[in-house]
Amino acid sequence: MRTQLGSAPYTVPAGTRIGHIHLQVTDLDRALAFYCDLLGFEVMVHAGAAAFLSADSYHHHIGLNTWHSRGGRPAEHEGVAGLFHAAILYQERAGLAQVLRRLREAGYPLSGAADHGASEALYLNDPDGNGLELYWDRPRAEWPVDAAGKLTIYTHPLDVPGLLARAQ
Repeated sequence: MRTQLGSAPYTVPAGTRIGHIHLQVTDLDRALAFYCDLLGFEVMVHAGAAAFLSADSYHHHIGLNTWHSRGGRPAEHEGVAGLFHAAILYQERAGLAQVLRRLREAGYPLSGAADHGASEALYLNDPDGNGLELYWDRPRAEWPVDAAGKLTIYTHPLDVPGLLARAQ
């Protein structure tokens, strides 16, 4: 049940963004190999049981730590509440194509791939079972809308060969 607080509806200010994710992992070196060596993030700070990773030298997009999880169990997805996945937005389709090519070359499994109309997405789990979506957004003018102009996201199979053809 949703409740309304205050006298007027509140809308998050335009331009608000999700800043970063911070994940508990069971093996920091293994997580760094995945996020840096495979996905291409850069280590900005490595401080003992934690590391902070970036794209394009930002202070950090991903935090990783083993403060309370070293040697623990992987993330659970069935029958428990929690984060379903974190999404990493690529600015261009070619960037998504390039990471798909790297994943395939490494033999890293995807759990799914989809064309959502407004975006194309790859789904996978990191070595600790944390769900990830790697995606790019089509230009807004290409987003599917109904007769009333409302966004109509769908889930169709991803044209994987077409995407791979864009890899540089």
